[in-house]
Amino acid sequence: MRDSSTGSTARPSGPAEPDGPSRPSRRTVLAATAGVTAALAAGPRAHAAPARPGTDKALRALISRMTLEEKVGQLFVMRVYGHSATAPDQADIDANLKEIGVRTAAELIARYRVGGIIYFAWAHNTRDPHQIAALSNGIQRASLELPRGLPLLIATDQEHGIVARVGKPATLFPGAMALGAGGSRADARTVGRISGAELRALGINQDYSPDADVNVNPANPVIGVRSFGADPEAVAGLVAAEVKGYQGSGVAATAKHFPGHGDTAVDSHFGFPVITHSRELWSELDAVPFRAAIRAGIDSIMTAHIMVPALDPAGDPATLSHPILTGILRGELGYDGVVVTDSLGMEGVRTKYGDDRVPVLALKAGVDQLLNPPDLGVAWNAVLNAVRGGELTEARLDESILRILRLKAKHGLLHDPYVPDAEIDRVVGVPAHLRAADRIAERTTTLLVNEEGLLPLSRRRTPRVLVVGADPASPSLSDGPPTTVMAAALNGLGFTATALSTGTAPSAATITKAVTAAADADAVVALTYNLTATGSQKTLVERLVATGVPVTAVAVRNPYDIARVPGVGAFLASYSWTDVEVRAAARVIAGRADPRGRLPVAVQRADDPAQVLYPIGYGLTY
Repeated sequence: MRDSSTGSTARPSGPAEPDGPSRPSRRTVLAATAGVTAALAAGPRAHAAPARPGTDKALRALISRMTLEEKVGQLFVMRVYGHSATAPDQADIDANLKEIGVRTAAELIARYRVGGIIYFAWAHNTRDPHQIAALSNGIQRASLELPRGLPLLIATDQEHGIVARVGKPATLFPGAMALGAGGSRADARTVGRISGAELRALGINQDYSPDADVNVNPANPVIGVRSFGADPEAVAGLVAAEVKGYQGSGVAATAKHFPGHGDTAVDSHFGFPVITHSRELWSELDAVPFRAAIRAGIDSIMTAHIMVPALDPAGDPATLSHPILTGILRGELGYDGVVVTDSLGMEGVRTKYGDDRVPVLALKAGVDQLLNPPDLGVAWNAVLNAVRGGELTEARLDESILRILRLKAKHGLLHDPYVPDAEIDRVVGVPAHLRAADRIAERTTTLLVNEEGLLPLSRRRTPRVLVVGADPASPSLSDGPPTTVMAAALNGLGFTATALSTGTAPSAATITKAVTAAADADAVVALTYNLTATGSQKTLVERLVATGVPVTAVAVRNPYDIARVPGVGAFLASYSWTDVEVRAAARVIAGRADPRGRLPVAVQRADDPAQVLYPIGYGLTY
């Protein structure tokens, strides 16, 4: 059972009401922000316009009227279960009571006065666009109806590719490594612009994207295709372009994970990674995209729960490191925007210190926003007691709150945080956006092997196609599983395709079934997912190749799979198993689109990692 004590200022929530279009009047919103809007950029939709001179004075006046408990709350960004701010399903009420000690988002805001909420699909926050917008409006209403209530930053992880919390009918784009393969900064900016516009229409105003890590370790279990690639300058250009796209649409972008999570074989969700780069290598590799993000005017930067001894020999995670966050990020790189932690529920930040110490140490290190602590009551009271006991000063909290309020002001939240329901259908998942996603995806699909011109397949010579392979859980309300999506796409292109899901670890019986089915096919398309030297996916592909039926392998996550399947007739990298990328790969296989992607990472030989099999920039075409 989690501790739900909140201190002396807990207030009861207001009466429950549906999260419909009703909301406080604009006049009420302006009054609730105590005149701050007079100092902000004019115009109700001027979300990304910079604040006018004098705003800081008004924001500091606003801070001066806050209680200590309200200040502590502003520092937290918290999860909450439910599709509604006031009337979630009973199962979500039960989950909230168990984990947070409140029933609803409205009660969470009333009790802790949090400055932000993070949306997750698994928390049932993101069912459909109209529901998401209603939830966002309900959250803002719940806060603004409180004394001295402030609008919230509503955040999510919408990286696209394998990490996206808002699914169909919203537009889903290729992920970062796919964009790296496309190499187009214009495409990256388009992704940010369109995705930002759709998120903004849903009331989501902070996106934890783009990933600024330089993925130089093929064994990286947590970043991989979430990175734009292994070339720091190329990554930097794409990061900056996506930042400008998002922020031009009125959504705060977030570069992550500082100081760089691209060279680790440990997932910080479950362990404590150590990055052994020298200070010089860090500056030449990991720091480059973050410098570019700062030059592009990035609104927020997320910390990494990693140890970098060359930057701080104390053995603390970067999230808790004053030398890294204040000394390097603030001092050397000159960044004065919002610093947000990665989730405080991750093992990487909990290994060395208890959950009561982590938020205090993060603030002392230079953090502004404390994201998703495992027990909000423990974390909130720890910060409150640290101020009362003198370990933290109220002035230190004011510094972070000023940055947070600047961000809210910049994106128009202090002027009007609500989103109109009528705008959703005009913005979210509209045909022009979906066409843009398809066009971008076609520019990312990468052809690495094409023996004897196997691809494109011919509907006359190879009409019957068997699609087999891995079917990882479909991301973000897609049409998956990917074998089904691939087969359907090929059928739509004139082939007779059959899907046979064999999974990420096919049994001997499943492999035999696939080999038997291949006897009735003219060609096989095998979807691979993170092949290993001894895994049964590799055995499946080898057995299929041995049948003599032409085999095209499509890596639906890491392109490094090619090093494990040298015998295939053709090999494509799609960098994700989302619909938009699988369908683009199908069009390439059928010859309806030319493969145009180029590897954004190097692929080493499986039997000799010191040797490069396919260098950065490699890619074939028709």
